[in-house]
Amino acid sequence: MYQSAGSVKFGKIQIMAENHTFNYGDQSIIYQTIGDGKPLVVLHGWGSSKRVMMPVAKNLSRLRKSYVLDLPGFGDSPEPDRGWSIDDYADAVEAFINDLPYEKVDVLVHSFGGRIILKLLAREFGKAHINRVLITGGAGMKPKRSMKYYIRKYTAKTLKAPFMILPGSLREKALSWLRNTSVWKSLGSSEYSELSGVMRETFVRSVTEYLEPCLPNIPHEVLLIWGRNDDATPVYQGQRIEKGIEHAALVIIEDAGHYAFLDKPKQFARIAEAFFK
Repeated sequence: MYQSAGSVKFGKIQIMAENHTFNYGDQSIIYQTIGDGKPLVVLHGWGSSKRVMMPVAKNLSRLRKSYVLDLPGFGDSPEPDRGWSIDDYADAVEAFINDLPYEKVDVLVHSFGGRIILKLLAREFGKAHINRVLITGGAGMKPKRSMKYYIRKYTAKTLKAPFMILPGSLREKALSWLRNTSVWKSLGSSEYSELSGVMRETFVRSVTEYLEPCLPNIPHEVLLIWGRNDDATPVYQGQRIEKGIEHAALVIIEDAGHYAFLDKPKQFARIAEAFFK
């Protein structure tokens, strides 16, 4: 059923779309549809929403009917009632796909959506119900760490150490106080410090799980599109995914960053159309 009608404007482009609701247990997942043809499920990145992905879906609307989701905790979809893991998100997307009136779907995902789809593709459900896959700026590979990262990591451990010898209830209160200090907040990413409790736990559970073990179990045709200047998920991560998945191919778009589909929309659309045709 649809929840409300609305429009999204991107420059001179205005996209009219209705919000629909998929109920996954007690969790509502809001999504929109656009286009005609075979089904395409579209997943956004961390801190993003369906609004960012709608121009991509519009560019493919002659070829595909896109289902553009707001993942739980983002956009119009409410936060889950607890911190979710990547598997929890994969379970929710699996249930959404299973509820669609199609035997198989294609998928297009960005960044955090890449973590979810790598999990799902390695499952028997994904092998049976997902056909072609386009991942752009996908996350999930273990990153190369800078010296600054390790300094922050071991400073945080040092700050926590005195509190770890306290009894359970006192320890939790003390650690809660520590996490709210300006010193502690300065050690974390701006993304982390701005999150609510539930989404903060979700963030930690997501970014600390690396998905290299999934890659050999993915038999799908996978197109990887990366911006050359991506500093969130650098090109070497796309290269690692390409190497790990037997039927994967990597295309790099010059003068584009993490949002290659927004930086170079026409070039991105031409490549995506050729793949999905």
